[in-house]
Amino acid sequence: MTITERHQFILQELKRAGTVSIVQLSEQMQVSGVTIRKDLKLLEDKNLLFRTHGGGSLNNPYAVERPINEKEFINSDEKQRIAREALSLIRQTDSIMIGSGTTVFELARCLHPARQITVITPAVKVALELSNRPNVEVLQLGGLIRQNSSSVAGSYAEYILEHISCGVLFIGVDGIDFDFGLSISNLTEAGLNQKMIGTAQIVVVLADHTKFGKRGIGKICDLDQVHYIVTDAGVPDEAVKSLEDRGVKVLVAGK
Repeated sequence: MTITERHQFILQELKRAGTVSIVQLSEQMQVSGVTIRKDLKLLEDKNLLFRTHGGGSLNNPYAVERPINEKEFINSDEKQRIAREALSLIRQTDSIMIGSGTTVFELARCLHPARQITVITPAVKVALELSNRPNVEVLQLGGLIRQNSSSVAGSYAEYILEHISCGVLFIGVDGIDFDFGLSISNLTEAGLNQKMIGTAQIVVVLADHTKFGKRGIGKICDLDQVHYIVTDAGVPDEAVKSLEDRGVKVLVAGK
C-alpha cells in the first residue's frame, strides 16, 4: 500500500470504530509498527486524529482544566469509592500529604484516624475539612491561592516542601498516559506536584478511569515514580496489566 492508501485506510477505520490500534493496523496493512507510528504522526499534524498510547483516536485525549466546583460533580460516586479504597494505604505512617483535586478531597472527607497523624496539603478545602478533625494536625502550605483549584502554588509552598518529608503522598491527576506519564491541566501547579513527589516515600495516585489515555499540559512525573494507582472498575484490564508490568500496583475500588 502507498502512504496515501494507508492514510485513507486508517481514517476509514477511525470513522468506523472511533479508535485504531498500532498493532492491529500493522497486521492489517502488513507494515511495521514504526511505519504506522509515522503515519499517525502525519495525520495528527494535519489535525485528522489524536495520537494515543498504542494508537489513535477521534476524541481529544488532552485534559482540559475545569473549576473545582464543577469537577466535584463528575463521577462523584467513583471518587468516593476510590477514596475509601485508598485509606488502607495510610497504614502506620505518622504523616501524609494530600494534594489538590476532587478525588483526593474525598480522601480527606473519609479520613478519621484512630491515632495522631499530620496532614500536609496545598489545598485549602482539605485543610478546612480536617482542621477540627480529632487526631489530625494540619500543615497548610502557603502561597497564592488559585481560584480554579482552591489550592496554593508558587515558590513559598515549594520552599516549605524542601524542608519536610512525609510517609505517603496522595495526589490527583488529569491524565495518565503510558508514554507521557502523569500530568495535570495547569502548569503553575505542575511544579508544586513535582516537589511533593520528591518529599514522599510512597506516591499514590487517585484517578477514575476517565483519566487513562489523557494528557494534561503539565507533566508531573513518569510512571516509574509512582507506587500505587487507585482507580475504579471502569479501568480497562489491559491498562491495569500494563501498569503492573511496569511495577505500579493498581487497586481497583469495588473489586
